[in-house]
Amino acid sequence: MKIGMFDSGVGGLTVLKSVRDAFDKVDIVYLGDTARVPYGIKSRETIINYAKESANFLISQNVDIILIACNSVSANAMDVLQETFDIPIVGVIEAGVEAALKSSKTKHVGIIGTTATINSNKYQERLEAFNIKTYGKACPLFVPIVEEKLINTDISKKTVEFYLKEFKDLKDIDTIILGCTHYPLLEQDIKEFLPHINLVSSSDAIVSYIKDIIKNEGNATTELYFTDISENTSKLVEYIMGKKYDLKYINVETLSLNC
Repeated sequence: MKIGMFDSGVGGLTVLKSVRDAFDKVDIVYLGDTARVPYGIKSRETIINYAKESANFLISQNVDIILIACNSVSANAMDVLQETFDIPIVGVIEAGVEAALKSSKTKHVGIIGTTATINSNKYQERLEAFNIKTYGKACPLFVPIVEEKLINTDISKKTVEFYLKEFKDLKDIDTIILGCTHYPLLEQDIKEFLPHINLVSSSDAIVSYIKDIIKNEGNATTELYFTDISENTSKLVEYIMGKKYDLKYINVETLSLNC
């Protein structure tokens, strides 16, 4: 079985790592749109266009299913992608919601994510359907901090405090959804600041969510494509995946032409 995955940058590699660890025989093709990261500050129309291009590329690689390893895309383009392409497409939001429902005892859940994800209200709507009180907070600087590999630094710790200080006073919250696949890389910083709160990562939740639809068979190949490859990209891939990979470059214009 061949799984296609895409994200705005390297954050989706946290999903890839979880999926690869759980399904060691499947073939995986990953596309990171590092030339146009971050998606979370862009309009819904732009996110949809980028998502269509990425999905079309993965389909050209003969994948059997597409996992959207990007919350901004899952929140803003999922319905369009499912209507456009005749292939199973799974996003991270439903997986995150399912995990949060299991985690929260107080029925008060925080959601942190990009501006596009929080403003879409997708997490909030799904959780509130189960009588969960939600608190959304956009944290747009988290993505560039991860992309620049400024993890576990004074900069990341101060940024976590800046965005999440209000959660210190919201005593009823017992669970926060990391509503961006970049955010698990800041989990240590967030845990240090909010040690009493359970953190739900979509990168972990997605494995449980897809276990019944993925057949663990194939040649165990992993292909990583990026629309921009810098020295930092290579370092982040090794940091997240735990080993080096040969990275493949695909031009943004090529994605646009093939769509």
